[in-house]
Amino acid sequence: MSEEKTEVVVEEEQPEVKEEKKKKAEVEPEVEPEEKKEKAKPKKPKAKEEAEPEEKNEEDSDSTRREARSRTSRRDSKFGIAHIFSSYNDTIVHITDISGAETFSRKSGGMFVKADRNESSPYAAMKAANAAAQEAQSKGVYQLYVRYRAPGGHKNRTPGPGTQAALRSLKRSGMRIIRLEDVTPLPHDGCRRKGGRRGRRM
Repeated sequence: MSEEKTEVVVEEEQPEVKEEKKKKAEVEPEVEPEEKKEKAKPKKPKAKEEAEPEEKNEEDSDSTRREARSRTSRRDSKFGIAHIFSSYNDTIVHITDISGAETFSRKSGGMFVKADRNESSPYAAMKAANAAAQEAQSKGVYQLYVRYRAPGGHKNRTPGPGTQAALRSLKRSGMRIIRLEDVTPLPHDGCRRKGGRRGRRM
């Protein structure tokens, strides 16, 4: 009889063990958020990583302040006039003071190309304008009134191909262009145009 009782007791203990395992399994998910919190605690170095961009932002702000100061200094700089003469033979960029009496810089397209046919090209005009702008900036001129002209008079009244390139180059070189003005001379009667009564014979 004693052996039968022991067997019965063993059979009754097995379901209790299963219930305890189930309880442990139910308790374990409650503990998981605490473990996640503990795992999240050592992630403090991120605060340092977040602080580094702030330092970078401070550096960026310093650079922006410097740029702003340079812009204000440029706005307080001397004024000049850029006289751009553009024909189908050459492009001349002449930067003077407001009165036109003092020359800050004077460059032509022929100074930067070897072939005569390229003197009026946009490339030559760009190089001439860039060189003239740098020389004027070295003398404290950062603001320009631009006056461009063609040969005019009885000759061609449309500016050559180097005008647009020279204007772009002046702007990209850091100059502040205040006003653009076309000063091509126009005839108000006067001398008779050459060519005779029937015009020029080809």
